[in-house]
Amino acid sequence: MTVQPTELEAQLQAIRLEAQQALTKADSLDQLEQLRVKYLGKKGPIPQVLGGMGKLDPGDRPRIGAMANDVKEAIQTDLERRRTALQAAQLQAQLETETLDVTMPGVYRSQGRVHPLNSIMDRVIDIFVGLGYTVAEGPEMETDYYNFEALNFLADHPARDMQDTLYLPDGNILRTHTSSVQIRYMEANEPPVRIVMPGRCYRRDTVDATHTAVFHQLEFLAIDEGLTFTDLKGTIRMFIEQLFGDVPVRMRPSYFPFTEPSAEVDCQWRGRWLEVMGCGMVDPNVLKAVGYDPEVYTGFAAGMGVERLAAILYQIDDIRRFYTSDLRFLEQF
Repeated sequence: MTVQPTELEAQLQAIRLEAQQALTKADSLDQLEQLRVKYLGKKGPIPQVLGGMGKLDPGDRPRIGAMANDVKEAIQTDLERRRTALQAAQLQAQLETETLDVTMPGVYRSQGRVHPLNSIMDRVIDIFVGLGYTVAEGPEMETDYYNFEALNFLADHPARDMQDTLYLPDGNILRTHTSSVQIRYMEANEPPVRIVMPGRCYRRDTVDATHTAVFHQLEFLAIDEGLTFTDLKGTIRMFIEQLFGDVPVRMRPSYFPFTEPSAEVDCQWRGRWLEVMGCGMVDPNVLKAVGYDPEVYTGFAAGMGVERLAAILYQIDDIRRFYTSDLRFLEQF
C-alpha cells in the first residue's frame, strides 16, 4: 500500500509548528534540552515520519527527504535562538542579583609584617653577604662535642659555667650559641672560609629586661692565610657603619675560650656606650679540632645577640616586648 506524499508533508509541517510553539513557551534551559531530545532525538517524530518513506513512489522520496531536513534545520535554528535568549536572560538576572555597590566602604585587612627580630637578622645577613660571606646553619640540638669540646671548652672548665645548662635525656644539649655551626662547617669545607651564622640559642638565664632563656644570635667567621686582628677590626668597623652609621667604636679586652686574643665591641649610640658583640682571633686549638693547620691558617670570629641589636636600634627598654605578640607594639615596625 502506497502512502501519499501529501500525508507526510502534512505531518512534517505539523511537527514543525508544534516544535515552534513548544520552544517559544520554554522558560528554562532544562526544558529546552528536553524539547531538543523530544524533537531531534533518534526516537523523535521526524524519524517516525521518515520511516514511511519506503511506501512512497521512488520519485517522491527525494522531495520528502529534503523537506524533513528543512524541518530539522528549522527546529535546530529555533532551538539555538531560544537557548541564546534564555542564557542572556539568565545572565541579566544574575547581574541584577549580584550587583556590587562600588560606593560602599571596603573591608580592610591589615597586611602582615616582618617581625623586628627577623628584620634585624635579614639586615645583618645582607651586610655580610655583600662582604662575600655565605650563610651557614646547623641543628639547634647539639652534642657536647660540637657545642663545647671542639670550641675549646674543656670538660669541667669554669668557662662552661655560664652556658652549661639545658641538657636533654640522651645527653645532648640545646645549643648555647651558633658557634657550633662553625665547627660543623669547617669540618666539611677547606679554607678559605667566610660564613655568617644566624639562629636560635638556649641558656638557663633568668628572664628579665635584658635576658631570655631563648634568644637569637648572629656570628661571622673568616679563615684564611694571613688574616690578622686588623682585618677583624676593619670588618667590624664596616659592619657597624652599615648598621648604625658613622658612630664611635671601641674594643675592650675580654675572654672567650674559642678566641685568643678576645675583645668586647662597644659603639656610642645616642650619647651612651653600648656593647654590641664579642670577637677575637680563632684559637689555634679550634683550628686543630677541625683539621686546619694553625701554622698556615688564621681566622677571626664575632658574635652578637639579635635582641640586643634590635633594642639598641629601636630604643626598646625591655627585650621581653619582642615576645609578647602585642600588635600595638609590633605594628610600629
